[in-house]
Amino acid sequence: MSEALNELAAHIELKRPNDVVATGVAFGELTVDVAADRIADFVEFLRDDGACKFSTLVDITAVDYPTREKRFDVVYHFLSMYQNHRIRVRIAVDEDEMVPSVIEVHPSANWFEREIFDMFGILFSNHPDLRRILTDYGFRGHPLRKDFPTTGYTEVRYDEAQKRVVYEPVKLVQEYRQFDFMSPWEGAQYVLPGDDKAGAK
Repeated sequence: MSEALNELAAHIELKRPNDVVATGVAFGELTVDVAADRIADFVEFLRDDGACKFSTLVDITAVDYPTREKRFDVVYHFLSMYQNHRIRVRIAVDEDEMVPSVIEVHPSANWFEREIFDMFGILFSNHPDLRRILTDYGFRGHPLRKDFPTTGYTEVRYDEAQKRVVYEPVKLVQEYRQFDFMSPWEGAQYVLPGDDKAGAK
């Protein structure tokens, strides 16, 4: 399998030298690093080339590297049912850099790109409807960024007096921030199975 993937990598590098930054085979899958501004043309090539025929877009996601110069990787996964191959295509983008949308090539990219915008704040140029898809309209921040607080900024609850949903800033009392690391049930007044072992040390 890896031999076939190496041949595929060589074919792609030969056909698209201006697009491909690097290739590598690991864990039975080919990864191709591509220049961000070339992604739409490259994805079209993967779909239409006779040796590739990657007709199915399986997923698009992103990874956050806050300390890196180009903060995000946008990662595309494709399947060729004709050649029985999978490929991972990866582009590195900066925080304020726009990524060309691949909706023209794969209409199924629509919701994937919206999710990445919602969760990471990455913008896609030429997207017909780039708005949040998982969080609320007034949501602040992007939850899958590494610098997003685990508690969030606001909490939502139904207010019985006002008979509506209200948004409030997150308030954590100090007692919820102190951990004794002795029991998974913080503040429990009874001994749980296994707690006696911690005291025996």
